[in-house]
Parts: sequence; C-alpha cells; structure tokens
Amino acid sequence: MRTLPMFPLGTVLLPGAGLPLRVFEPRYVALVEACQAAEDLTFGVVLISRGSEVGGGEVRTDVGVIARMQSCVRMPGDRFAMACRGEDRFRVVRWLEDDPFPRAEIELWPDSDDGDDSDALAAVFERRDELNELVRRLAEQTGNDPRAFAMSSLPTDPSKRSFSLASSLPISEIDKQRALAAAGPVERLGVLADSLEDVVATLRFRLM
Repeated sequence: MRTLPMFPLGTVLLPGAGLPLRVFEPRYVALVEACQAAEDLTFGVVLISRGSEVGGGEVRTDVGVIARMQSCVRMPGDRFAMACRGEDRFRVVRWLEDDPFPRAEIELWPDSDDGDDSDALAAVFERRDELNELVRRLAEQTGNDPRAFAMSSLPTDPSKRSFSLASSLPISEIDKQRALAAAGPVERLGVLADSLEDVVATLRFRLM
C-alpha cells in the first residue's frame, strides 16, 4: 500500500494508454510541482462518476490507473502541458484530505488469471466486424469516409491485449470503467463484447 497524488478526470485512463493533459487548476498545478520536487513522476487517475473536473466536490470511482509523466512543459500563467502513460491498475483503500490536492492510499490490483480468452476474444472480433459493416453502410448513406476499427498488432499477453482493445474501441467512458474494473482479461473481453453490442444496436437503429 502506498499514498499517491490523485488526478480525478472525466475520462478513463487504461494501462498502456496515452494521456495528454493541460493542467491549469491550482490544486493540480500543485500536484505536478509536488511530483517534480519529489522526483516521482507518477500519480493516480480515477474517473469522476459525478461532478466536474474543475472546482472540487466531484464523486470519484475507486479503481484507477497509475499515470507516469513522460513529458511536462511549464506554460505561461502557471499551466502545464503534459504527456502521460498509464501503468499499473490500483484500488483506492482510503481517500485522504484534498489539501493541497487529492491524495489516496492505494493498493496495486493485478489481473487475475480467469482462464482461456479465445472464445471471449472471438466474440469481440465478431462484434467488431458487425460494427465495421454498419459503419461502412452509414458512411455510404451520409457520404462520409468510413472509419474501420482494425484492432491490428495486438499484444500477445491477455491482460495487455484486453486493455489495448478497451482503449481502441468506440465505447463509453462508463463501459471503459467497467472494463478497467473487470477481474481479469476474460471478464474484460465480455464487458467489451456487451458494450460493442450496444453500439451495434444503436447503429442498426440509425440505419432503419
């Protein structure tokens, strides 16, 4: 267990995913400065389930990901432009006082081994193919260029593969959070297949 500065956001950070940030709110400027002073360029990112990123008083989820600053440029007017990347998943054990910025005691939460993911992966690919066909048909109707979700060059590690899929698919932030909180890759792929089914159903309705 460790204490970690926390950066609640309106978007979900997943392990392995990139995260560009523009930091301007005083409490998060203080967070960045504290990380730099401690020479520890990591902080926690959790989803705001209710409320705003600015001003405080938000309701936060208790499952998040450690972000590492890969670049950080100080801008005029006490602002930072940062590029970060998601690392390990964690669970919040206890929230601490937000003074001068949010902090929490966290414990790392590695994926469990929940079995062979072949069938679950095939279900995601099947939904992906349905989605691409509907996107192609919708593009024909609207005259726009279709956007295909190829999902190529996936990692061979089941956990990394499932997180990579969760980052690349057109699902909601709530569904990404559900995927993040899944116990292991097979359960996560099930969440992704269900989420894609909802997207497919919406596109089918638009094409009626």
